[in-house]
Amino acid sequence: MEHVLPDSYSSEEKEEILRRYGRLLDAWQTRKEQQDLEMVEKAFYFAANAHCHQRRRTGEPYIYHPIAVATIAAKDIGLGRTSITCALLHDVVEDTEYTLDDIESLFGNKVAHIIDGLTKLDKVENAESMQAENFKKIISTLSTDIRVVLIKLADRLHNMRTLSSMPPHKQLKIASETSYIYAPLAYRLGLHAIKNELEDLSLKYTDPVIYNSIMKQMNEVREERTAQLKAFLEPLDKTFKQRGMDIKAQIVERSTHSIWKRMNKKQLTFEELYGVFHIRFLVDCPADMEKIECWKIYAVITDVYTPNVSKLKDWISTPKINGYESIHAVFMGKDGKWVEVQIRSKRMNEIDEKGFTAYWQYRTDNQTESGFDEWLKRVNELISSESDSTLDFVDTFTNDLFSDEIKVFTPQGKAVTLPKNSTVLDFAYSIHSEIGNHSIAANVNNRLAHLDQKLQTGDQVEIITSEAQHPQEKWFEFLNTAFAKSKLKAGIKEYRRSFREKGEEKFNELMKRLNLEPSKANRAKVMEDAKLSSAVDFFYMLAEGKINESTLQRVLKPQNNNGGGFLKYITFGLLGGENRTKKDDSIESSGEFDFNVATCCNPIPGDEVVAFNFPGEPLQIHRSNCPKAIEMMSRYGNNIVKAKWQPKSEIAFLAGLKITALDNVGLLNKMTDLLSNELKLNLHSLQMESKQNLVEAELSVYVHNIAELDLLIDRLGKLKEVKKVVRLI
Repeated sequence: MEHVLPDSYSSEEKEEILRRYGRLLDAWQTRKEQQDLEMVEKAFYFAANAHCHQRRRTGEPYIYHPIAVATIAAKDIGLGRTSITCALLHDVVEDTEYTLDDIESLFGNKVAHIIDGLTKLDKVENAESMQAENFKKIISTLSTDIRVVLIKLADRLHNMRTLSSMPPHKQLKIASETSYIYAPLAYRLGLHAIKNELEDLSLKYTDPVIYNSIMKQMNEVREERTAQLKAFLEPLDKTFKQRGMDIKAQIVERSTHSIWKRMNKKQLTFEELYGVFHIRFLVDCPADMEKIECWKIYAVITDVYTPNVSKLKDWISTPKINGYESIHAVFMGKDGKWVEVQIRSKRMNEIDEKGFTAYWQYRTDNQTESGFDEWLKRVNELISSESDSTLDFVDTFTNDLFSDEIKVFTPQGKAVTLPKNSTVLDFAYSIHSEIGNHSIAANVNNRLAHLDQKLQTGDQVEIITSEAQHPQEKWFEFLNTAFAKSKLKAGIKEYRRSFREKGEEKFNELMKRLNLEPSKANRAKVMEDAKLSSAVDFFYMLAEGKINESTLQRVLKPQNNNGGGFLKYITFGLLGGENRTKKDDSIESSGEFDFNVATCCNPIPGDEVVAFNFPGEPLQIHRSNCPKAIEMMSRYGNNIVKAKWQPKSEIAFLAGLKITALDNVGLLNKMTDLLSNELKLNLHSLQMESKQNLVEAELSVYVHNIAELDLLIDRLGKLKEVKKVVRLI
């Protein structure tokens, strides 16, 4: 293969392509022997020629993208020759005439295997699950070659960096999918820098108002906060030097998404948050001295400043499941401001930045399994287990393997890692499905506990079982993990199979009494009415009397019934989505559409909203930053319709507010007078609770648009008793 760039590129483009390739080589941190360089160079020229007639939406040569992905893989993740080669070639099979056989003949089986994992499925029976099918294909490679996932994360990061060139509905689809799946995956693989950037870029497109607001406030306080932290460091630097300690300190800026998440969780304004900028202390020392040296740093800081002991977090003694290690602490500065600090070794910091690749670089042969090894085992269990659908697989993966974890113990002292909010019954099913199926209660820390009790880190749990117990439908309410739910579902199915013979006899008897044929067609009608998908459930319901003669009479011998209902619709404009046009992504359309407003986020006119268009159903309208909407956009990207409200002025929408105020006499009168008499708004509900001279109030009010709601928030905030007003999602 000739190592030249084709003439389809201009001389300026050739120059720029070679410049970017040079930056890739500079970013390559692992060994670069001659054979490694030759393989990467071969892949570079092959990809440049294969993509020579392709352009990105910006008009730039397509080859810029593979080079950028390879640079991220080399610099930000620390991958080597094979991965860089695959990153350069990752779109060749999908977007050009070359096949996997061509890749294998030129670059070998290992490269071809990774490229196959990165190539999207082109034929999926159910279009709605196409995103899930492709995600499952990528995740399944975790058990064989994790490099597929790492390169995919690099690919996703560059796509997010260049997302501004895409049409709005695709921006929402890709950004939501990124925040729901790819950012948590980067976190689980320990790639914190990539995770933070993916989340920030996702927020930029799902909620640009919030993103721009936080960015503006960060710019306004950066100089002042940095000066405060430098003043905090001055006496510490002197103390470290006096004690002969070589400690590096960094001032670190929290990510935009992380700030927004904290503001939301703690119901605080930007001004009320501390830790927006924090300090990271690094020590370079042998691995066996890390704990001692890190705690020495903490001890020195306590000699100068007072710690907030309740905020101390020790991720060194018990690292997170993704390998993260650090001490987190909060100290009171001389100026009366809280300062957040992180203390870690150089090795811990590299694992925080480069995740999986750094973890394996530092791993020793005699090292015990870490939380990361345990997580990979759980991934492999999920991949090998049977699942009803690909969407179920994605739900299980995101719910069980992306959530924060707790660590509990068996009676024998064996540690078991579970997702946060797991219950006694989740624990039982994690031990064995038979233990879960026959559970009746538990001893948690030697105290009797119900199956639905939530567990905390450090709990010791002993499950109490009985052979007379059997799995029950109501247990689904007790479970938090999708893994346990799948085991319960299988247990219920197995238990109900034992009722088939009794159920069949009952069905034949009842149908004979009604002078009807016990045919499959009649059985199907009853199953449809009862919303049952399997014969196992049908015969169980019959055996237990939950489907009886009156049910069969109603379904199979219906009386005339002239009932009916109606829906009320309003008008709004639509910005075209994938399901509306294929030729022009920017086509606009408007008109009357049937739709439902989601009660999970209560969107109102003026909000950034998104609609979902499913065949035969009214459009579903959500706020674009609604967690449920983000989950749906990540799963049903082809059903997204970017909505723009144009409501009729006489229609009002429900909005919720949370108010914190001083418990003064007359507060309620002031609030209701403002609502009813001044702003002429209809109150739907108001709940107030007084605690220690403070009032927490939640009110629901009907407004016509976001401007009315903003005015209400502003006017409530100006009442002298009111300290904070926050809109509820």
